[in-house]
Amino acid sequence: MPAPRLRTIPLPGIGVQYQLTTRRHDTLSVIAHRDGHRTLNVHHDDDPDSCGLSMKLTAAEAMALTDALLPGHNSPNLLHTSDFGLLAERVTITGTSYWNGRTLGETKMRTETGASIVAVMRRAHALPSPGPEFRLRSGDTVIVIGTREGVDGAHAILERT
Repeated sequence: MPAPRLRTIPLPGIGVQYQLTTRRHDTLSVIAHRDGHRTLNVHHDDDPDSCGLSMKLTAAEAMALTDALLPGHNSPNLLHTSDFGLLAERVTITGTSYWNGRTLGETKMRTETGASIVAVMRRAHALPSPGPEFRLRSGDTVIVIGTREGVDGAHAILERT
């Protein structure tokens, strides 16, 4: 029996869809919305319009389900979670980003979201604890720590074009 395959499908402006096809050719998909909600869908056959089940889960319900299924779950941007409700995620600055060439202080990140930028990865170098004068560049990966709401707010700010 071949190993199960999990496909990752970016959904711009929405989040990411994870899709698993079972050995019986049913498809289980989870849409990870940027706001922390998840939509769980089960499709029979190869037709996504033949959805047999669709459930919208709150962030807390999704976390409980994740813990039940696989305690070590990790999304592409998620770096770490804690028992204190904090998480660390990465956000990449694109060439079309509003922040390309601007300073961290201009983002007003901590004031607006309560989240903190703890490091920036530039090329092969980690730049820990960048100050407000640090100038962002295209290709930088910003490491943000905060609550789910704070990190989502950081994504909204840093993904501005």
